[in-house]
Amino acid sequence: MKHHVSKSSEEILERRILLLSFFSGVAFVIAELLYAIYSHSQSTLMDALYDAAELIFIILLLFLTPLFHRPISEKHPYGFFQLESFFILIKNIMLISVTLSVLTSVIEKLLSGGSQINKGQVSLFQLILGSISFFILLIMKFMSRKVSSPTVKAEILGWKLDVAYSLGMSFAFFIAVKFQNTPLAFLSPYFDQIIAILIMLFMLPETVRMLTKTFRELFLFSPDQETVDMIKKISGEILEDYSFVPVFYDIARTGRKLWVSIYFRVITDTVSVRDVQDADNRLNEKISQSIPDAFCEIILDNHN
Repeated sequence: MKHHVSKSSEEILERRILLLSFFSGVAFVIAELLYAIYSHSQSTLMDALYDAAELIFIILLLFLTPLFHRPISEKHPYGFFQLESFFILIKNIMLISVTLSVLTSVIEKLLSGGSQINKGQVSLFQLILGSISFFILLIMKFMSRKVSSPTVKAEILGWKLDVAYSLGMSFAFFIAVKFQNTPLAFLSPYFDQIIAILIMLFMLPETVRMLTKTFRELFLFSPDQETVDMIKKISGEILEDYSFVPVFYDIARTGRKLWVSIYFRVITDTVSVRDVQDADNRLNEKISQSIPDAFCEIILDNHN
């Protein structure tokens, strides 16, 4: 079962995770930029640009995190959770834009004859980066056990991609060294660009999936069908105990919060307020066990 902490403690923990990601990211960007200039490796330069784009949004989110923990009010019935979805949406759009921009540059270099770089050196550099990234990823995952935050999940996803990118590049360039005295040696000038393109193609699908998911949240579309079916199953069993018949489900996610409104009818001419309150409490308790930060309400439907 997932452990829960108070909102204030969760906010502090979330900020610590973002700060860890930020300062680690700064160190990585500096190291990657310096090495990219030294080695003329476009794949390393692309990695540095990805990480730099991440840093911009971490800075913004560090200032905005307190807003995501404010309670809902009449003025802000959905709190500030949509603001979080908006920034994650912009972040993914920016990452896709950076990818396409770098891809154009890499293809131009590929078509112009490629470039010669020290592949063994690049392999060692990326192995070191990948190992450090994996250590940071483990720390972040350990710290995030008690945090339910789309922002933190997006950061952890970013570090997972960094680990895969660095270790994948390290292995690929290690293999390239072995090609030097084989019939595949002709690929040597193009290897850096080929690896950069393959890594971009590997990263794009996950970024697009997160972009689509955030877009749905921002415009209050319903979540995935699996979540909807689970909510209907749980609520149907509970409402049946009170002879309430669900007629319409209004389910939307904004950032880290899931909002569930269930309209129901009754078979009889009267309905007990106590039964409505009891059913509502049971529903919130049951759904929150599977979906943290879910808010549920049942509403009597008076339409014929």
